[in-house]
Amino acid sequence: MEDINKEVFEAFEVIKNGGIILYPTDTVWGIGCDATNEEAVKKIYDLKKRAESKSMIVLVHNDRLLYNVFREIPQVAFDILDCSDKPTTLVLDQPRNVAKNIIAPDNSLGIRIVNTPFCYRLIERMKKPLVSTSANISGTPTPTTFAEISEEIKNGVDYIVGLDREAKRTKSSTVIKLTNDSQVTILRK
Repeated sequence: MEDINKEVFEAFEVIKNGGIILYPTDTVWGIGCDATNEEAVKKIYDLKKRAESKSMIVLVHNDRLLYNVFREIPQVAFDILDCSDKPTTLVLDQPRNVAKNIIAPDNSLGIRIVNTPFCYRLIERMKKPLVSTSANISGTPTPTTFAEISEEIKNGVDYIVGLDREAKRTKSSTVIKLTNDSQVTILRK
């Protein structure tokens, strides 16, 4: 418990000051920052050598923060989340209150509600969404363990969270696109 509190405090201080972190998510290791800070988001694109036209996702910890990012959420979104037995990212239309460079060209954004203790507490402290993108250079395989993360990524972040470094994380989230008129497309199972 004490380790999580210390790590949340350290990560929050870095994020609050515009930094980027390397951290364990409910799926794979992620690179993250304050999703409302355009400069911090740009640092992640630069580190990953990723075109800004390829959007990243954000993590939230509750419905209230979800509604802060999206004014309209189709009811089917909650039905899907209630039925999901694994982490599920929803791609929804017309995000707001986030950095413009994190929004996809079609004016959508991927978002996932997390409940792992570290992510939950960090987002709760931030009171803002947390960027999450896999901890790899764009075009290279997603690492399944902390040890597989490249030195370039480790050296390129401002803080590395000291939790779950031994755990193997092999599953990315399911990704489902929902339009405001409730059209559903499964992008990744």
